[in-house]
Amino acid sequence: MPAGQPTSPSRRQQSRRRQFSAATRRTLVDEAAQLFASRGYAGTSLDEIVSRAAVTKGALYHHFAGKQDIFRAVFVRTEEEAMTSIRDQVAAESDAWERARAGIRGFLDACQQPAYRRIVLQEGPVALGIEHWRESEQRTTFGLLRGVVADLLADYDLDDALVDSFAQVFFGALSAAGQAVATAADTEDTGDRIGTVLAVILAGLRALADGDADVAWSQAGVSR
Repeated sequence: MPAGQPTSPSRRQQSRRRQFSAATRRTLVDEAAQLFASRGYAGTSLDEIVSRAAVTKGALYHHFAGKQDIFRAVFVRTEEEAMTSIRDQVAAESDAWERARAGIRGFLDACQQPAYRRIVLQEGPVALGIEHWRESEQRTTFGLLRGVVADLLADYDLDDALVDSFAQVFFGALSAAGQAVATAADTEDTGDRIGTVLAVILAGLRALADGDADVAWSQAGVSR
């Protein structure tokens, strides 16, 4: 449409419909997130979601195939919000080792948040299936972790496969740490203790790197 010409009524109507549709979807996800976080996947019904969102079930099915589909949308949003926060904390540090410490702290803090703990760590594997849950974690958490690990090892001229192996080991440790926090009776105390353990491991690696790293790699049987 040439500049300066008024928008036609049909275009304005289409724009309003798109805005209304997007707002309806956001409301459904918002209400579903609150229910899944407080009642879990099995304890939440579609009837409750549409009632709280003040829409019809037909409107829900316009956006989502069913309960698992809307849970997936809630899961993805919750995970992305947590990863954005962790990325910001990591990016705020200029030193690679401090970025790693910030990433660990950020992840353990996220695991203590009720919504993340319930939706991502507790309900996610059940509602999505363990394989789909792991694939999602690989796309998000592992991707961030791999970048942090690559920064730590950047000075050692290691091939990508070995860097990936380091990242997988750390990813496994963090995943286990997250589950331990998520299932603990006292998440804050457990998070603090696990944070201390991971900080000690990281400090040991830093001391190794600051010492005679060539000897350490050789003793480990790593050819560089």
